[in-house]
This record gives sequence, C-alpha cells and structure tokens, in this order.
Amino acid sequence: MNQSIIEKQIAWTDYELIDTGNGERLEKFGDNILVRPYPEITWPKSRPQDAWDRADAVFIKTSGDKGCWKTKKELPESWKIHWQDIVATVHLSPFKHTGVFPEQSVHWAWMKNLLIELKKQKPDYQPHILNLFAYTGMASMVCAKTGAKVTHVDSSRSTIGWAKQNQSASSLDEKSIRWILDDVMKFVTREIKRGVKYDGIIMDPPAYGHGKNGEVWNFKSSFPELLDLCEQILVDDPLFVLVNAYAVSISPQTIESMLRDLMKKHDGKIESGELVLQESQSKRLLSTGIFARFGKK
Repeated sequence: MNQSIIEKQIAWTDYELIDTGNGERLEKFGDNILVRPYPEITWPKSRPQDAWDRADAVFIKTSGDKGCWKTKKELPESWKIHWQDIVATVHLSPFKHTGVFPEQSVHWAWMKNLLIELKKQKPDYQPHILNLFAYTGMASMVCAKTGAKVTHVDSSRSTIGWAKQNQSASSLDEKSIRWILDDVMKFVTREIKRGVKYDGIIMDPPAYGHGKNGEVWNFKSSFPELLDLCEQILVDDPLFVLVNAYAVSISPQTIESMLRDLMKKHDGKIESGELVLQESQSKRLLSTGIFARFGKK
C-alpha cells in the first residue's frame, strides 16, 4: 500500500517563511527579507501590507523565468545562513532562486540519520553517495559532513562553483566531494562501464533541461531511462535512494511506483508525498514539490 505523507521543513534558525499570498512568498534568509513570486499561491495574504513593505528585496519577473531584484537597501553580493553544521551561501539569482531550498531540510535530516546509523553498524566503512542534478549541493554537504564520500554531478559550471563555496563555508576538506561537470545520463553510463557502485543516490531532476553540451532532458521520457541506469550502479545492499521533483505533472505515487520497481530486490521502506513549508506564525502550509524515497530498514 502506498504511504503518502507531508514533510514539513526541519526548524531553521536562519530561515523563516513569514507569509504567503496573492502569488508571492515573504521569506527571511538570515538578516534579509525577500519577496519572491510563486504563481501557485492563490489565497490572500494574512499579514498586513506593511510587513511586506519591509522586504529588503523584491524579485520582479521580466521574461520567461528570468527577472531582476529590486532592492530597498544595499545588500551584499552573498551572505551565509546555517542549517545545523552546514553553511549555505545565499545569492540573489536572476531566476528568483537563492541557492537554498529550505523544504529539503527534511531529506537532509533523513539522510543524515541513515548515515549515522550505518556508521554505528559499520564504523570502518565509508559509504559512497551520488548526487545527480546536484545544484548548489546542500545534500552533498550534509552527506560529506556525516562521513560519506560524495560524487556531485551537475551540468552547470556556475552552480558547481556555488556548491564549492558551500563546501568551503561548511569547513569541509576539498577532497570530501568529487565534482563532475557533465550530463547525468552520460556520467552514469560511464560509471556502469567502470563498475563503480554507490550506497545511496540523490536525484533532483528538472521537468526539462539541457546538459553541458546541449543534451536534452525531458522528465517523462528521460527519467525512466535514468532509473534503469541507476539500478546498475547500486551496491547489493543500498542505504537510500531519494527522488525530488518540482514542476512535473505527475503524482508522488507515480514516482513511488517507479521507485518500487527500481528497488524491488532490496529490503527497505519506500514512501512518497509532498514537501511543504509552514508559515512561521500560522499553520498554513505551502506545497513546494513532491518526492519518493527508499531507505534501508
């Protein structure tokens, strides 16, 4: 039976979802308050307008997914925020993103707990974790900080550079993460030929995208193929497999069914559901994405 769950972000000291409404979200990253568009928000704002007017920067959409930030004070080019012992470098990108997805903290805690438990059972064993579509690498940082060997794959040179800033800010050794600038399909295919195996795989595939050499990614056609490839690089007794999805027109249960097929030979718990953020002064939840995950029992 499918187990659909709602996962709320783990409490942050440096992040707050203050309010949502009328297609926007009001958030605090460290000392700075930001307003970002979120078209799925159709309900009215609950906080007074002056709370929104105090924002330090507002993202103004110009064309497609791009836009610019209108600032009310001089902001630094970047600043640091913390989640437990991990440091994230915040930038105001021209695509409204900040480099941090706070809702993912539930997965970071989940992976961290699995890695800690494995360390108790096998103190001399170092698990190997593969992070695909790894973006700015917060999941990579959590796994490396918990003692894993991490391979981080992304097709964007700039986001790998951003992730390296997070590695340095989190006081991780330069050799703790292997950085791969490549198309994920091509990379995993090569790993199969090389006989490389992984204890855990993290995937955050986009709906559409391109590799570093223009390779086309389409979630509906490419993702099933990627899962078939990933099956061949898992160890015999894998620790976890995590799939996140944003802006794809499928249900969490669909991803769960695909993951169940991938992991049918392995003993573990599979679950799926929504990732949500909770407003700091209310019970209102903002759904931000879906996921499915396998974890070793």
